[in-house]
Amino acid sequence: TYLHIITLNLILDSTTNKQTVCDQVPSVSGQHEDIGITGCSDSDGEELYALDGEELWYADFVNKRGVEPQPSFIDHMSYEEGAYEGAVGQQQICKQNLKADLQSYKNPPLQLDPPSSPIIYSRDDVELDQQNTLICHVTGFYPAPVKIQWTKNGQKVTEGTSINVPFPNKDGSFRQTSRLEFTPQLGDVYSCTVNHPALDQSLTRIWDVEVQQPSVGPAVFCGLGLTVGLLGVAAGTFFLIKGNECS
Repeated sequence: TYLHIITLNLILDSTTNKQTVCDQVPSVSGQHEDIGITGCSDSDGEELYALDGEELWYADFVNKRGVEPQPSFIDHMSYEEGAYEGAVGQQQICKQNLKADLQSYKNPPLQLDPPSSPIIYSRDDVELDQQNTLICHVTGFYPAPVKIQWTKNGQKVTEGTSINVPFPNKDGSFRQTSRLEFTPQLGDVYSCTVNHPALDQSLTRIWDVEVQQPSVGPAVFCGLGLTVGLLGVAAGTFFLIKGNECS
């Protein structure tokens, strides 16, 4: 699978409103990174717009629609009608460029970089019988995408799962995140398995449902401290009274 990617980094300085196109994003306070990605292969494609690492819009070529997976903590931004149709047109151009590049470079061998070991964590603190989300994150792989599969107690799970489109890292590799909606129950065991052409075998990470119990240590120490403090006050009062009697 070959991937042809076009990226555009647009830097906006919020102090001057000056825009600059660049390859490397400087770490300067007040600047934001606006990135657009067009990618394609012989079997897949990607069109994505993001701001400061947060996805604002991407083309879902499977369901033939545009998606705005914006987090709740930012002001929602909507893209104009026809954005998906424009993305379909960009895919045709991308595949033509990919074909020309492969011919020009005489079908070079594909670079393969394996993903890191997956990381699993829950979106919210775990409470039994309260709906939550498990997140499985991998990074450092090339080319994109990876395949991620969930299991619950050894059984494959597809309902309630989702995966974002690949997102580029600064070094040219990619990162990707999959989510699983679940309701924690004691004893349940979940796993996230990652597959990629650069791997000889799948990477799997296990996650157990555990509810953190409140620690009794602080309460014990506070109780001891309070007791010692009261004893000190009582002793001080006693000696004060005795001292007054002697005088």
